[in-house]
Amino acid sequence: MTRLTRLEEADGYWQGRFQAMASPCEIFMEVDEASSANRLLQIAADEAWRIEKKFSRYKKDNLVYRINNSSGAPAKVDDETAHLLDFAQQCWELSDGLFDITSGVLRRVWRFDGGSHIPDEAAVKALLPYVGWQHVNWSRPFFTLPQGMEIDFGGIGKEYAVDRTLLCLQEVTDAGLLVNFGGDIHAGRRKKDAGAWSIGIENPNQPDSANGILKIHQGALATSGDARRFLLRDGKRYGHVMNPKTGWPIENAPRSVTVAADTCTEAGVLATLALLHGEDAETFLKGQAVQYWLND
Repeated sequence: MTRLTRLEEADGYWQGRFQAMASPCEIFMEVDEASSANRLLQIAADEAWRIEKKFSRYKKDNLVYRINNSSGAPAKVDDETAHLLDFAQQCWELSDGLFDITSGVLRRVWRFDGGSHIPDEAAVKALLPYVGWQHVNWSRPFFTLPQGMEIDFGGIGKEYAVDRTLLCLQEVTDAGLLVNFGGDIHAGRRKKDAGAWSIGIENPNQPDSANGILKIHQGALATSGDARRFLLRDGKRYGHVMNPKTGWPIENAPRSVTVAADTCTEAGVLATLALLHGEDAETFLKGQAVQYWLND
C-alpha cells in the first residue's frame, strides 16, 4: 500500500499531513525551508506507521497477532512491547479493573458505527470469560494469554505514537513542533506567537467544529468521547467506552472529556478513565490534579 504525505506552507510554519491508525495525522513545524519540513514530516510519518504496523490489532503479521493467536503458549516480547504491557497493567490496577486491554474481544458483538444494533445480553455474557487482565500471565519478557483471549492496545496506542513521534522529531531539531493524531496532541514550545499554539476542542454534537479554543505552550492534550463512535437506539446513545466487567457501554458519562498532561499517553488514559467513571467523571478528575474540560 502506498503511503502518502502532504506538505503545506502556513503563516510562520509548515503543516504536514498523512493517515495512520485510522486517523488524520498532522505535524506543525516552525522551520523555514520546505526541505527541512519534508524531512521532519517523513520522520514523523515513518514512526507513526512503524507503531501502527507493530501494534495494530488489524494486522496479521505483527506481534499483537502472534500473541492473540498463541493458543495459550508464552510469547516472548521486546522491550518496547514490555513497556506498554507494564503500563497497561498499571492502568488496570489503578482503575480497579476498569481499564483493561483484554476487553477488545467485546467488539465481536458491539459495532459502534452510528447504527442502532444492540447485541442481546446472552451474546455479551458469553464473551465475559475472555475478558480480564487477571487471567493473563505477564513476567518479562514472556506474556501468556489464555486461549480465546485477546489484547488490544487501541486504548493507549495512538497516544503513545504521538509521544514517540514528537520525541523522534526533537532528537533532530529544536524547532517549534506540534503533533496531532486524530485530536490527540503533544506540543513543543513555539518560537513565535508568544510560544503558544491554538487548539480547538471538538464539539461532540457537531464533529469537525470547535466548541472552544485553548492556548497551549507545551505539553499534551487528549480527548475521549462518543462524537464519532456510538450507537443510537430508541433515542438512547451508547458510547464506545466499555465497562469490561459487564460488557456494556458506560452510562451517564460526559459526551467528551479533554485532559491536559505532560504526555499524551497520560492525558489519554486519564480522559478514558474519567469516562469509565460515568456520572462521577468530574469527581475523578478533580482528584487527579490536572486541567480538564467536560462536554455534557
